[in-house]
Amino acid sequence: MNGVIAGISYRALLGRRRIWLLVLLPLVLLGLAVLLRWIGEAGEQAAVTLMQTFAIGTMLPLLGLIAGTGVIAPEIEDGTVVHLLSKPISRPVIARTKFVVAASLLALFGAVPTFAASYLLVGSESGIAYGFAAGALAGGVAYAAVFMLLGIITRHAVTIGIAYALVWEGVVGNFVPGARRFSIQQWAQTVADQVSSSAFLSTGITIGFAAVALLVVTIGAIVWAGHRLRGFSLTGDE
Repeated sequence: MNGVIAGISYRALLGRRRIWLLVLLPLVLLGLAVLLRWIGEAGEQAAVTLMQTFAIGTMLPLLGLIAGTGVIAPEIEDGTVVHLLSKPISRPVIARTKFVVAASLLALFGAVPTFAASYLLVGSESGIAYGFAAGALAGGVAYAAVFMLLGIITRHAVTIGIAYALVWEGVVGNFVPGARRFSIQQWAQTVADQVSSSAFLSTGITIGFAAVALLVVTIGAIVWAGHRLRGFSLTGDE
């Protein structure tokens, strides 16, 4: 990891309009949790449903898209990546640094609000808050790597990422049994299920498979991103 690149990436991402999207989604989650508690629906079932459908199912992939593509895609689009690539820094190191930045933002804006919202609803009951926080962290790290790679390999990363998040993760991964084994969202929920003892939370994927899949996808995306950056010339073309 390179500290200078990390600092530049944080400033660039948090200084753009993307920061409002990173903040807005967690605020919506917390607002929904407050609303459910206010109307007297702050039970285990409500908490699990909100975390599955919104925190893990909607907020997390969108945050991953915003942070993952945001750390590298804008630099490629406007050509400023040329200045970065001209420095005597290993391109895999650049990829790893960009990933760490994106993953840390997913932890801050994804896992922390998920824990806060679920804890607000049920406290430490059945380990729901801890389970979904762990799931959001694991899934967020994987999303950060995948969407960072997407931002490197295509100039249409946002469009493709939205289609992936809405169609594959949101529809196919939820309603097609066989496809669930290939969904980051489902792997994240499996992690949550492993930590939590709630009867309202169950998945059809084993923790062994989910853990290995998350690890392989994350490491694979980071390695591939570094390899792709090696293919960029100092004119910004592949």
